[in-house]
Amino acid sequence: MVRAYVLVTATAGKALEVVERLQGQPGILQADAITGEYDAIVHVEAEDVPSIGRLIVDTVQNADGVFKTVTCLAL
Repeated sequence: MVRAYVLVTATAGKALEVVERLQGQPGILQADAITGEYDAIVHVEAEDVPSIGRLIVDTVQNADGVFKTVTCLAL
């Protein structure tokens, strides 16, 4: 299994809504609103790197209120 952390920039006022939408989705281990440069951090897991990419594009980036993401693969 491959894990990654996705740093999310949300549109103004949407950080909590983004986190609520992502929590409990398949492949999403944890989603939290955070302080600092990014609005949320999402811990994801999939079978391999291509699957992580699909999960991020299809689920995280596609969530209403997500403006931008930065992905950090866990080693």
